[in-house]
Amino acid sequence: MNKDIMDISVIVPLYNEEESLPELFAWISRVMAANGFSYEVIFVDDGSSDKSWSIISDLAEKHQEAKGIKFRRNYGKSAALYCGFDRAVGDVVITMDADLQDSPDEIPELYKMIMTDGYDLVSGWKKVRYDSKLAKNLPSKLFNATTRAISGIKLHDFNCGLKAYRRNVVKSIEVYGEMHRYIPYLAKNAGFKKIGEKVVIHQARKYGTSKFGFNRFFNGYLDLITLWFLSTFGKKPMHFFGFVGSMMFLLGFIAVSLVGGAKLYHIMNGTSAPLVTSSPYFYLALTSMVIGTQLFLTGFVAELVSRNASERNDYKLEETKNL
Repeated sequence: MNKDIMDISVIVPLYNEEESLPELFAWISRVMAANGFSYEVIFVDDGSSDKSWSIISDLAEKHQEAKGIKFRRNYGKSAALYCGFDRAVGDVVITMDADLQDSPDEIPELYKMIMTDGYDLVSGWKKVRYDSKLAKNLPSKLFNATTRAISGIKLHDFNCGLKAYRRNVVKSIEVYGEMHRYIPYLAKNAGFKKIGEKVVIHQARKYGTSKFGFNRFFNGYLDLITLWFLSTFGKKPMHFFGFVGSMMFLLGFIAVSLVGGAKLYHIMNGTSAPLVTSSPYFYLALTSMVIGTQLFLTGFVAELVSRNASERNDYKLEETKNL
């Protein structure tokens, strides 16, 4: 185990899951021992207010495979995965939730799919679920259908916490905000094309309650639109803002020209005509030209400003164990 590289790194983001942690680590350890894997389990405590960190600390003292990262406050699952990915050294990196709804028995097959079958990323598919159909299943199906359509990745369950990655995948992507739902999309944008899925067992929650509310579906759609825009125009924002702005300015200019031309026509023919400013089309045209100019300038400024803010993934760690 004193190697810089090992077979598997298991990353477990968690928030107030004190009851399940000893059972989860013991389960993972049994699976690893039965298959002869060298491994580490990185628990990332996302600012828990219960005894989760105390339990992680105890596990780390007794087992060198158990490692921990503790945030000073709650940052979210994406932040936990980002820090876990940064510290992972396994040839295969596996993520799973801490609530025992993801089965460690899936690990050997996930490892095989990465190392033998050549996948870059394998996402779990909880084909049979034990969640509420109205509160989770139906919104999840709609969310996944939309994500498939926009990303072009044919996965059934983008948000499944149980996933396996080749190590260079997690070292090549940046997970921030709430983008953990779209890691396959991020991997595709980073150039990793072989993305697959595996039907996995979904177990009913044994301890505690879910930490996610219904608002995650609404936020998920906003994140998907953001990711689509960044992946399409992130390096060339002028192609979007400049095009839309130019079209609006052009339409406004044409409208103003028509209004002005009509006024000039009446003058040349010696007939009376209403004031240009009395026409509502004149104001609509000017508004279109102003908005078009603003969009164009927005695109120009966006070309000059990097979207990669230096503090975006600056998370305050309170303590680490075995890292």
